[in-house]
Amino acid sequence: MTRARKRYGQHFLEPVWVDKVIDALGTSATDVFLEIGPGRGALTRPLATRVERLVAVEIDRDLAATLRGVVPPNVTIIQGDFLDVDLANLLDSESAVRVVGNLPYNVSSPILFKLLDASGHGATLRDATLMLQKEVADRLVARPGTGDYGALAIQVALVADVERLLALPPGAFRPPPKVRSAVVRLTFRPPSVEVGDPAIFERLVRGLFLHRRKTVLNALRPVADSLDRSSPTLLERAGIEPSRRPETLTLHDLARLARAVL
Repeated sequence: MTRARKRYGQHFLEPVWVDKVIDALGTSATDVFLEIGPGRGALTRPLATRVERLVAVEIDRDLAATLRGVVPPNVTIIQGDFLDVDLANLLDSESAVRVVGNLPYNVSSPILFKLLDASGHGATLRDATLMLQKEVADRLVARPGTGDYGALAIQVALVADVERLLALPPGAFRPPPKVRSAVVRLTFRPPSVEVGDPAIFERLVRGLFLHRRKTVLNALRPVADSLDRSSPTLLERAGIEPSRRPETLTLHDLARLARAVL
């Protein structure tokens, strides 16, 4: 059996937990799935029996080669780094593709943002059910005013509904990680608010939460200056009290702030 490789952040899901994850997916026979990091195929093989087609992207050359010899004909194994894969060419299904993955903790955020970019607001990707470090899951489902609330929760909430499905102890994986994990589902949809220029919205959100301990007035100033705008003027246009803290701002607040730049 192929040993887990630390450089890839590999932690393989134990069989007893595979059934729980598949049950949480709620599959149908017409589903097309994209799996990120199939590993030894613990999830790949049973999932393949329930869906129409499955494409799995595995970075480990040895694991990818082994998988090709054991998966059924409706499974395609792609060897490569998911972050380098051209999803537009890979996802040629006529209906929205579903995603499942046991994400390496060290690259979970870049993978999440790649999925958000590729979602097509639900037209290209229907949903993504992901195994993540619990701390990342907490940030995804965080609400305004909480300590975990920040740029990740806001950018995801703009184009997806997020729900926590399962909590996974370290013993759910081999080798056991040093942290707890969780399974979350992102259901992609069109943006819930109009933000104007998405690049400016992202820039504002990231800039504000770099200084979350400051007032909104002071936290906004560096990014406002970089946009040749006045922080007090932007807040006045958006109807936001300058003394508030960044973590109290809702998605609607931030959307108004981004539109005020234009």
